[in-house]
Amino acid sequence: MIASTRAGRVRRFARFAGAAVALTLALTACGRGSDEPASDGAVTLTVAVWNLAKTPEFTALFDAFQRANPGITIKPVDILADDYPDKVTTMLAGGDRTDVITMKNVTDYSRYSNRGQLLDITDLVTPTDTSKLAGLPAFNVSDKYYALPYRQDFWLLYYNKKYFEKAGVAMPEQLTWDEYAKLARSLVHDEGGKKVYGTYHHTWRSVVQAIAAAQTGGDQLGGDYSFFKDQYEMALGLQKDGATLDFGTATSQKSDYRTMFESGATAMLPMGTWYISGILEQKQKGATDVDWALAPMPQRPGATGVTTFGSPTAFAVNKRAVHADAAKKFVRFAAGQGGAEAISKVGVVPALQSPEITKAYFSLKGMPADELSQKAFQPDKVVLEMPVSEHTSDVDTILNEEHELIMVGDKSIDEGIRSMGDRVKSEVLN
Repeated sequence: MIASTRAGRVRRFARFAGAAVALTLALTACGRGSDEPASDGAVTLTVAVWNLAKTPEFTALFDAFQRANPGITIKPVDILADDYPDKVTTMLAGGDRTDVITMKNVTDYSRYSNRGQLLDITDLVTPTDTSKLAGLPAFNVSDKYYALPYRQDFWLLYYNKKYFEKAGVAMPEQLTWDEYAKLARSLVHDEGGKKVYGTYHHTWRSVVQAIAAAQTGGDQLGGDYSFFKDQYEMALGLQKDGATLDFGTATSQKSDYRTMFESGATAMLPMGTWYISGILEQKQKGATDVDWALAPMPQRPGATGVTTFGSPTAFAVNKRAVHADAAKKFVRFAAGQGGAEAISKVGVVPALQSPEITKAYFSLKGMPADELSQKAFQPDKVVLEMPVSEHTSDVDTILNEEHELIMVGDKSIDEGIRSMGDRVKSEVLN
């Protein structure tokens, strides 16, 4: 979930994601490296992913790549989404030889690249203007690249149209956080003997911290976290009033935001654009009948535009890959035109954009076509979810630990924020 900061009004989704294609991927074949093809010349490429059955972009990419490269078969290494960072960390530390590793976020990327666990693939990139591949700067480590983004996401607000109509309210064109909280409380109701929450905040710290940093200009690596306070007060207030599932229950039950929204257990859901593909797929299968639409993320009082946060998702080559050549070929494909076309067809926002890809994206069956949903794809500014530096991983761990203590009530907001700052300064920055 992490995207590069950009200012100014984005008038079209294509312009946000990168406008015209201006990144040329190297076309020369890579050396054989560590490839060990079978006797018939075929290669089985292993790729680490999460929740394969619920993440259609992976299957779309794999199928498209295999059609373009009939001598290569992809074997997914499927890992539970919640376990993915820890599992991959253990795999790489133990010398695992899975060829391609999906970089779920730049925090993990920073950790793996700084540990020398990823292959330098700078030779795959010949940038004429690297800003045109959305999210690419986040993977620049001392002018070297160890991953290339294939997907670019940002956060917005999903909502259940049926519940809004039932309550006799319309989703405003723009909400402040106070208005959002008031609306969430008003939308709580009983549906067939089951409680419907006004909104659902997933357990990730970014739901509170990243949006606060993006909208206040706060530095998540700096050691002063007073800018988190307002967002925590709002989140805990909704939890106390029963307008959202409480953090402790969500954590112990390993609540799935997809299930919460698709089953009708919540009227609103702040979440990233990657979820669009999941809803489209479930609707197509008949697994959910949720009548959904999109709106911009709520803003702080007095905001003149829409600021949110986002993330690129990338593929990297394991430094110990068995099939380095084929792995690099896959990474190049996923970040290029072929990959962009494949994932846009299933509702995923590609890092690489063209007018044709954008048109195909918005013409997908089941995509909300109303004006507000389209406006949600036009944020004025998208801030990187977490800054990338040598300290990113360590700071992220501390912020996450303190976030959990605040959300379950083991620490007050002031205590937790003070502890974040003290720990980051003493354990990381000093």
